[in-house]
Amino acid sequence: MDLTVVSYLLYFAFTVPLTIWVARTLYRHGRVFLFDVFGGDERLATSVNQLLVIGFYLLNLGYVALFMASGSTVTTGRRLLEVLSAKVDGVAVVIGVVHLANVWVFNTFRRRAIGRARPVTPAAPCRPTPTPRCPPGRRCLRVRGCRRLRRPRGDTGTRAPAWSGAARRSGR
Repeated sequence: MDLTVVSYLLYFAFTVPLTIWVARTLYRHGRVFLFDVFGGDERLATSVNQLLVIGFYLLNLGYVALFMASGSTVTTGRRLLEVLSAKVDGVAVVIGVVHLANVWVFNTFRRRAIGRARPVTPAAPCRPTPTPRCPPGRRCLRVRGCRRLRRPRGDTGTRAPAWSGAARRSGR
């Protein structure tokens, strides 16, 4: 038997089980992630998970079959291991890239779903209370819970109000 044929058989012997193992592992552990992405809809998460595994098999086994052929002749055991290593490494990188792309896409879906599902809480009513730094004779009000200061009545806003930080820094 020619060593090139042996390299093809060993290539299949390594890459097909690697693809099957990664697909089963992703199916088993990806179910929880997809359940979270789809807001607790178990049927949808399971269906999408199965479709992803089928697509994973088709893409990776197609890649394995497409890049099985080698342009170099294999005459020694050393060359056999070099060719086999390069091909298995290529398959492992493609599997990793496909996995990262899937995780990135579904994490994007998850972030969007979390953003849409976040409830909008109404703001607490703002109640004016006197501020301790208000100059004598002026009625400065601080709005509790709103973190902003209201201008006193009659202040047009053309100059820095006495209660602002700019007025304190300028010495007014």
